[in-house]
Amino acid sequence: MHEWALAEAVVKTVEELVTSNKDVRHIEVVLGELQAVDEGVFETALRELLEELRREKGINVEEFKITREEAVFKCMVCGYEWSLKDWSIGEEFREAIHFVPEVVHSYYSCPKCGSRDFEIVRGRGVKVRVD
Repeated sequence: MHEWALAEAVVKTVEELVTSNKDVRHIEVVLGELQAVDEGVFETALRELLEELRREKGINVEEFKITREEAVFKCMVCGYEWSLKDWSIGEEFREAIHFVPEVVHSYYSCPKCGSRDFEIVRGRGVKVRVD
């Protein structure tokens, strides 16, 4: 399952951040809307791996939370910005976008001017924020 591999990468990042800054105790994992992740499995993996990090390295993260970042697109022709919810798309296509976000250019265009020349501004990948 890629959720476990993703959780391992997050914990490795947290370990590096905590090692360089001992004051880090809270983490936020931001999952882009276009990132196909089962949040329940990911959260379970993250909890277990953070506990392992605490036991093995003495690194204790007091709190973590998982949030989602909405996907936002921007037309390169007219500058219009919109979100995934502004398109009426079927569940099958929505699933395809999660696995290969670039496929969106094949089926959709800017709602304002019709151009297929647009970029994904937000909502891809995974970010780790600490404080």
